[in-house]
This record gives sequence, structure tokens and C-alpha cells, in this order.
Amino acid sequence: MSSSSSSGLRVIRKTTLLAALSAALLAPTMAVTPGEAAATPVLTEVRRQTLAVSITSITPEVPKSLTDVIKITGTVRNDTGTAMSGLQVRLRYSAQPFTDRASMATYQADQNNATLPSSVSTRNSFQNLEPLDAGGTARWEITATPVQLGLRQFGVYPIAVDVAQWGVPLSAQRTFLTYAPPTTPRPPRNKLAVVLPVIDQPRRATDTDPDAPGKGPLFLDDKLSQAVTGRGRLADLLSIAQSAPSSVTWVVDPALLDDLSAMTKGYQVKTKDGKRSQPPSAAAGQWLTDMRTSLAASPVVALPYADPDVAALAHQGLDPQTRRAVELGGQKAQQLLSAKAKTNLNWPAAGVLDPDALDLLAVSGVNTVLLNSTNLPPQPPVPTTPDAAATLDSVNGPVTALVADPELSRLFEPTAPTSQALTRQRFIAETAMISAEPGQTVPRSLVVAPSRRWNPNPALVSSLLKTASRLPWLQLTTLESLKPGKTSVPRAGLTYTDQNRKQELSGKYLDSVKESWSMAQLLSRVTIDGAPSSFDAAVLRLTSSAWRDSTRAGRAAAKMVGTAVTNTTNKIQIFGVGGPRTLAGSSGVVPISVKNGMGHPVALYIDVKSDNPELLQIKIVEETRTIGPGQSTTFQVTMNATPDTSGDATVTVQLKTPDGQPYGKPQRLTIRTTGYTGIALVIVGAALTVMLAAVVTRLLRRRSQRKLARTKTRESETV
Repeated sequence: MSSSSSSGLRVIRKTTLLAALSAALLAPTMAVTPGEAAATPVLTEVRRQTLAVSITSITPEVPKSLTDVIKITGTVRNDTGTAMSGLQVRLRYSAQPFTDRASMATYQADQNNATLPSSVSTRNSFQNLEPLDAGGTARWEITATPVQLGLRQFGVYPIAVDVAQWGVPLSAQRTFLTYAPPTTPRPPRNKLAVVLPVIDQPRRATDTDPDAPGKGPLFLDDKLSQAVTGRGRLADLLSIAQSAPSSVTWVVDPALLDDLSAMTKGYQVKTKDGKRSQPPSAAAGQWLTDMRTSLAASPVVALPYADPDVAALAHQGLDPQTRRAVELGGQKAQQLLSAKAKTNLNWPAAGVLDPDALDLLAVSGVNTVLLNSTNLPPQPPVPTTPDAAATLDSVNGPVTALVADPELSRLFEPTAPTSQALTRQRFIAETAMISAEPGQTVPRSLVVAPSRRWNPNPALVSSLLKTASRLPWLQLTTLESLKPGKTSVPRAGLTYTDQNRKQELSGKYLDSVKESWSMAQLLSRVTIDGAPSSFDAAVLRLTSSAWRDSTRAGRAAAKMVGTAVTNTTNKIQIFGVGGPRTLAGSSGVVPISVKNGMGHPVALYIDVKSDNPELLQIKIVEETRTIGPGQSTTFQVTMNATPDTSGDATVTVQLKTPDGQPYGKPQRLTIRTTGYTGIALVIVGAALTVMLAAVVTRLLRRRSQRKLARTKTRESETV
């Protein structure tokens, strides 16, 4: 081998070695194919943690002409732990628009650098960065125009900003760019209804504390006092309400308003060691006042009181509770928040219901329901976005179903940290894509509805509402204005799965609620004016769908309410039935007393039945009496012993409401009978006969003696 050949071989070996070393060093940061990404999650994680690139603004958000200058700004943060140089921020793009929303979702979810838009701008759409220290952050700004990016028609386009080292992409941030030049015809202007919930879980056990009536209601915790101040959840909702357009529909749980109102008068809080008294809450009162002012011109929907689990109530036979919750919910919402609050629209727990629950709501006055897209899917499936409005059949006639768009709703409530700029770009892109979907000839209806107990970001939500109000393909409208159209997409019937059924409040739990409800209704039946029970609201709070995720707290609340109802019911009782009563003779009157320990008058009567009719019969007039607070009354009960019998008999005494419902537990009273029998009368008669015979004999003897004496006198005189 020649020296030149040997030298060339050494060069090749060195080159190969350097290439291998370079590959090993760059392996954690180099892009991989989709197949490799799945097989090497460790390398992907390292790549993600190398550098963090963020987009903070895109202006204009919707370019409208080929010459609009699009400015994109953001930051790069070095999380590698060592200084880095040779960094460059670049705009990547594609002139091919998305064809549907599904491809947009796929693009957004893909974190593989190998699938980033292939085009990389070589003009103004990049920026070289100075060497970046470990933990350091650099700001960047790049610009482009639609003509530079090859945009030619209305549509949504993929763009991304990546940070590369020596040309190798290390990290990227994906987003969307909607290009909206003037078009003929214009894109349809779809109707968008935004629904924002003001819902919490019940915080009160009882409206009054039976053990300390003068100290106010008893709360399960004091979390509402924190929620209405500072950066509390309810304070954030108020902040949104103060700037939201009047077209936004607010769905409110009246039990939340009721709890806050109760706090303004002073209350007690359950603690591990007992109870803690709290002074009147000025913050709760101010929140109610500010929310009332903010929503004065907005549509307000009142959920049934305490947001009950209607599906569970329907399946467990608690129909009256649903109807009462709808009625009480409307009263509280109109009293505390808005006189225009309506109860004809219902948003079931998790946005799902079955035909039984739908029928129960329909007979309770509901004619519109807001549903999850999984509960009423299109049938057959369609590649485009279906109109939100559909019609369902119920036992009470047609019911309008409004289906929330899941992706648009998630944007109002992101599950991961994101920038307002990126969320707005996604919202713009989603709504533009819906407008551009093929086959659309008339505007469609869309509904946004974040989850009912959401924790909102006020700045983000307000930003999205402002964006929606200025997009030319959207028209913000109220939820009530959406109606099914003639071209509505056919939908399958209500889809209620076994998993949906398992998520309901259990039958065992609701049995205790049903018992407390029945006892509470008795309290209403004995009141003079038949007013609803003071425990109606407390028992309805036990039916809240919030207890689905807090079963232990729900059981604790149910126990407290059940005890309070029982103790209150027992304040009306029969007394003086401890020992036996003796019935002198064959008949007699037995007094039975009833005491009213309530703070108001009650009306009831007693029903007395003999447990031993062969010994004792009862004669009673079912007379309803009014008993004043703290007073008692005595019923005189006539009892008759059966002839020729004697001994002890028992009677059952039951309090009853004016309409004949048993009140409280029955009491038993022992009656000792000592009546005269037929044999006793014979004996008495015989004794009287003997006595009479003795008297007659005595009279005859005396007469005979007087006659003999007169005879002897005459004889003496003759002599």
C-alpha cells in the first residue's frame, strides 16, 4: 500500500470518527421520525427540555391582504444547564391550508420536529440570537407577509416558530394563521352562543342550627369567603361578568346565591372540634350586588336549586324533588340576582341525560337542554361541524337540545398552561374553519360551554370574547335565540352509557335523602298555611350533582340534615302515655295530650286504634286542632270494654296531619279494663232479692208481734 493511500485511509477513519462523535453528541437534540419518537421517549423528553420557545403575540391576528406585515414576537429560554451559542429563531410555514378541523387537531397535538411545516423563510422571518447563558431568556421578533408565505385564499394555515442550533431544530411552538382576504361570496356568519356557568357545590348543611337557632345557618366549610375575594374563583367570575358582552348567557346555581345571601347575616362553620361562629360577610354581600349589576342586561338561566343530579333522581323515583328544585331555583335567582332569570333551560350534570331524565325535566317546565356532544352525536357521523340545535321528543312534547362544541369549549378552559395569543389563534382558526367547511349554505349555530365548576382565567376568557365579537364570520348571540333549523344534521337518540349510569348518585345514598325529604314534608303539612318546609332547601342541597365527586362530604351533609329534620319533627309529640290507664266501668274517657314544641302554630289530629278489639273498642272523632307554639292540647277519647271480659288492652296512638298523613312514630298505651260482666249483674240481683226477702220477713215479724201485743192488752182489760 502506498503512503498516499495510507494517508487517505487515515483521513477517512478520522472523518468517520468525528461523524460518529457528532451524532452521539447531537442525538438528544436531533429531530426524529414519528416511528422513532414512539420508540425513544427518553430522547424526545430531553429534546423538549433543551430550549423553550414561546410565542407571545401575533399581529394582526387575521391578515386580510397579501401585503399585511405579520409580526410575531416571543421568547426563548435556555433550560439546558449550560450556555448555548449558534441559536437561530425561524418561522416555518406551509402554503397548503388545512382541509378540516380534525387535521388541525392532529397538527397541534404532534410534538415531533420532523413534522413541522417544511418551508423555512430566508428573508425577515428569522433572527439570530446572541449566546444564551444557562437559565437565560432572549426575546425575538420576526416578520412576514402573506405573499411571502405563499398564502392565496381564505383558509387556516399551519405555522410554527422553532429555535435551531447550527441549523438543527431543537424546540418549536406550533400555531395557526388564518388568512381572510375579501371573498365572494362572503363566508357564512355563524351564530355563536357563549354559556358561562356560575356554579359551586353546596356549602350549607341547614338553614338554621337546631341546637343554636339564634346563631345563623350551619355551613360545612368556609370556602366561599375565600372564593369571593382576591383571586378567588367567584371573584374571577365576577371580573369576567363586568366586561362580558350582554349576549353571553349565564347559567347560575341559585343555591350558591342563597349561600352567599345567608353569609351576609352571620353564620356558623362546622369544624373538627365543633362549630365556629362567623360575623356577617360584607364581601359576600358586595359580590351579590356587583354580580346583580353586571348581569342586569344579560340573559340569566337559573338551574334547579343546588344543581341536582336529575338523572339519578329520575332513576330513583325522586320526581317531586326535581319539580321543587326547579320552582325554588327560579324564586331564589329572581330574588337575589335577576328578575328575568328563567328556569325553562336545563344543563344536566356532565351535559348528559337519558329519556327518563328528559321526561322528568319536561314535566317540570323545561323545554331546552344543553348537552355534551357525546350525549347526542350525529347519525351517521359527519366530517363537518353539525348545527348545535336539534329536537328531542319527550312525554311533554318537543324539547330543544343545544349541543356544545367540545373544542371551542376547551379553549375557554385550557387544561394546560398556554398563552393568550396561541389560544386566540386557535379559536380564530377553529371558527374560520367551521365557516369554510364545504356544503354550508346557511349560517349554523355554535355553543361554547366550559365545565360547570370551572376555574376560569379572566384575562383569557375576556380576550376570547372580545376576539369573537370582531370576527366577520361570527355573530355573538344568546343561547335562547338558537333554534333547530330545517337543515339540521340528523342526530342519534340520547346516548347514555353504563359509565354515565355509574357516575350518578347512588340509590343507597338517595334513600337517606328520600327519608329526610318525607319527614320534611310532614313539617309543611302541619303548618297552618301549608307553607313549604323550612328544610326543603337543605334536603335539595343533598341531591346536588356536586356530590358525585365528593361522596364522603355528601354523606356527612346528609347525616347532619337527617338529624336536624328528625329532631325538629320530634318537637311535636304525645306525652303522658307512660303508665297504664284504668277504665273504671264498662266505658270511659281517656285523655291524651299533645304538645307543640315548635316556634309556630301547627294543626293535626290523633288517630287511636285498639290493638285488642276483642277487649276494647275505641270511639273517636277525628278532630283537627290548632296548637300554638309551646302549647299543648288534650284529646278526650271514649273507650268501651267488651261485655263479659276484663283485663289489659293496648291502643296505638298516631299523630296525623290534616290530610291524613302519619306524623312521627306511633305511641302505645295500656288500658286496664274492670267493667261489670253479666254474671256480676246476676249476683248483684240475687243479693238484692235476698236482702228484699229479709226486709219483708222482718216487717211481717214486726206486724205479727204488734198484733199479739194488742190481743194480750184486750184480754187484760176484760179481766
